[in-house]
Amino acid sequence: MNRKLLIGSCALCLPVICLASPKQPNIILFLVDDMGWQECSVPFWKEASDLNRRYRTPNMERLADMGVKFTNAYACAISSPSRCSLMSGMNASRHRVTNWTLRYNQATDAPGGNMILPEWNYNGIQPAGTATEKDRMNAALTTAFPQILRQNGYYTIHCGKAHFGSEGTTGADPSSFGFDVNIAGDANGAPGSYLAENEYGTGPFHVKGLEKYYGTGTFLSEALTIEALDALRKPIAEEKPFYLYMSHYAIHAPYRGNADKRFVANYTDADGKGKFDPFIGQRLDENEINHAALIEGMDKSLGDILDFLEDNPKVAQNTIILFMSDNGGQGVGPRQGRINRDQNYPARAGKGSAYEGGVHEPMIVYWPRVTKGKTINDNRVMIEDFYPTILEMAGIEHYETVQKIDGKSFVDLLKNPSLKRDRVVVWHYPNRWGESTDKAEGYGAYSAIMKGDYHLLYFWETQERRLYNIRKDIGEQDDLAATMPRLVESLSRELTDSLKACEAQRPRFKDTNELVPWPSEAAL
Repeated sequence: MNRKLLIGSCALCLPVICLASPKQPNIILFLVDDMGWQECSVPFWKEASDLNRRYRTPNMERLADMGVKFTNAYACAISSPSRCSLMSGMNASRHRVTNWTLRYNQATDAPGGNMILPEWNYNGIQPAGTATEKDRMNAALTTAFPQILRQNGYYTIHCGKAHFGSEGTTGADPSSFGFDVNIAGDANGAPGSYLAENEYGTGPFHVKGLEKYYGTGTFLSEALTIEALDALRKPIAEEKPFYLYMSHYAIHAPYRGNADKRFVANYTDADGKGKFDPFIGQRLDENEINHAALIEGMDKSLGDILDFLEDNPKVAQNTIILFMSDNGGQGVGPRQGRINRDQNYPARAGKGSAYEGGVHEPMIVYWPRVTKGKTINDNRVMIEDFYPTILEMAGIEHYETVQKIDGKSFVDLLKNPSLKRDRVVVWHYPNRWGESTDKAEGYGAYSAIMKGDYHLLYFWETQERRLYNIRKDIGEQDDLAATMPRLVESLSRELTDSLKACEAQRPRFKDTNELVPWPSEAAL
């Protein structure tokens, strides 16, 4: 693949237009919000877990039977960083959208601590070709891959959650990144409500564009699916290749008062109370019932898409499906069970945390005539890898971007599943997440590196480094930092070199205003 980084006066140029080939595959990326790697009936660990037995996701099982299950797929611990990496191909340390975005020019970091947090791009990513002067403030200019797909003959559809740019910016609208159709995508990173009778929420978390469903009783996940399938009819009729980004708001909170009535009965007894769950040793409460129903409703959406393709066999035989989540499942309230232990078991912690529970994701890929059904791939994949992968799947070899691409295509792993590679993954989160700042559980400002069997975490506020062997200790309970100092130093240098190469920002001490040491400069 040839890529050329544009500089100077060419920085606003769009990718070179190529004629679409009749062999170009259709591509569907099905992205779930806040779904942990165990929150489904498909096991992504070496064995089925108690959580796998709690949830009902028959269509994820169906997709896994059709394709390949990736057991070591990763994303950022927070939504916006992952979604901006997905759209740009950049690691979060490079695009600097390191926390969740919403209001224009307003950071969303929780207060407290002994550090001055660094400036970050809280206005998100912005389209390089059309960004205004306002858009460029605290933002990363991006040539998004849907733009490249569209310039190469694809009909592009965005459906659901966007969360790319802050309110009032060009980047808040998915259409600015090359989507021909935008269904319900905006600056909001969550739904105000999943219920049509509540008009899908109000205020900054209102899901817009679905007014025709108000008062109909149509759950949000169902409304989005209906709209997505309807949008597919145009490119199919015109025999154009399509890219559908099916980006669900599910399974993000709110849970309470947001029951998907189609599925809550599967998690309640005849008396209407939650079923007894042997894993947590108690009945499921309202939040947990509605959370499980959200998952099953998301899975039903996947099934509707698979059914649609089966009803259109000519389309189905040329359609790739990728399934992924944007960060780990909630490990704190309002979830039930032992906080940071049960929600993503056997992984530790959850969304927002540096630990496995915050970044380990469920991932499945089906590619007709390429992938073999019921196969497992344990190679490591990171969220920014989807950018070059999807373009390679589309057969687009020559494209230009204003940004440097950090992602590594995994097409070779799909075509040759016997390949083994050591994908080194780096995380950078010099921020504070609002839901939890429990540093003991991996929350707060951190950077991390995963290489081989080892996961090194560096916490900026304390300059503490923790080391875990994730092959032997997926729950990350045994900190090896004191017993493996040479490996700690080696990984710290590699992490520091990567952060410096991306020009990553770092915090300062409040009392001295001096920069916090890089990971390689910290004392054991």
